[in-house]
Amino acid sequence: MARKKKGDVHGVLVVDKPKGPTSHDVVAWARRALGTRAVGHAGTLDPMATGVLVLAVGEGTKLVRWLTDDDKIYRATVSLGAETDSLDAEGEVVERAEVPPFTLEDARRAAEAFVGTITQRPPIFSAIKVDGEPLHARARRGEAVEAPERQVTVRRLEILAVRPDAIDLEVEASKGFYVRSLGSDLARAMGTRGHLVALRRVQSGPFGLDEAFDGEALARAADREAPDEAARAEARARLLELAAACRGMPRVTLDERGETDAAHGRAIALRHASGAEAVPDGCEPVALLAPSGQLCAVGKRAGGALRVVRGVRL
Repeated sequence: MARKKKGDVHGVLVVDKPKGPTSHDVVAWARRALGTRAVGHAGTLDPMATGVLVLAVGEGTKLVRWLTDDDKIYRATVSLGAETDSLDAEGEVVERAEVPPFTLEDARRAAEAFVGTITQRPPIFSAIKVDGEPLHARARRGEAVEAPERQVTVRRLEILAVRPDAIDLEVEASKGFYVRSLGSDLARAMGTRGHLVALRRVQSGPFGLDEAFDGEALARAADREAPDEAARAEARARLLELAAACRGMPRVTLDERGETDAAHGRAIALRHASGAEAVPDGCEPVALLAPSGQLCAVGKRAGGALRVVRGVRL
């Protein structure tokens, strides 16, 4: 496929990642299918995990820092009775324990301790860097490593169903939260050991499965030998325009003077930005829309003006 000209493909593509490939694999598929190197993702999914992976394309890559910060919702199944070194089904069992009899209410009571701002220790098989190197690289060399604890926020944790040896749950949590760690910690709180056997991200910020492009179709669109042209066309058609992709942000519409100021990185007086008065002082990000409705910048409310944090060129 011929490369598209620089500046030809911009937006956000929401993909339903299949089980098996890494997030980087899905990014590579999108690069080939859309004909551009400028593709990034907002929040890694493990190979075992499926579901919403938000891809930023072209000028959309300028939004990644904010899209990554969004809360995410997951559904997961925790198998009880054994813990693995990776805290999921792809690891080796390192500890076993009897599973005491429990009810749905027992599991829900145990889950209450994990709601709110909590301290969590991520898995050793993670991309977190210690002394400049990812933990998973050191763990795979057999080094004794421990991830540093950090604070994360769990907005909601629901136990959906229980079986004698497993728990199904749904969790809404902040950036940096590891569902694998939750599965292990919850099992320990119930007097046993556990690991994830299924994980599906159902929402990332404002983006959900209902608008996600099938990851298998994206893989077919990216096939080097015989690309699926229909899937390739659909992938391009499913790109969300940047203004639509910013629907989770406060939005203001600039007049022509405001658009010119934004293009030059100048402060924008509130009188040149419809809706800016309703944006709280200090709020970031704010989507700054041109009179045409296209995104022209991402900004911040600073007193009596809006200031450009990141310009966008379409």
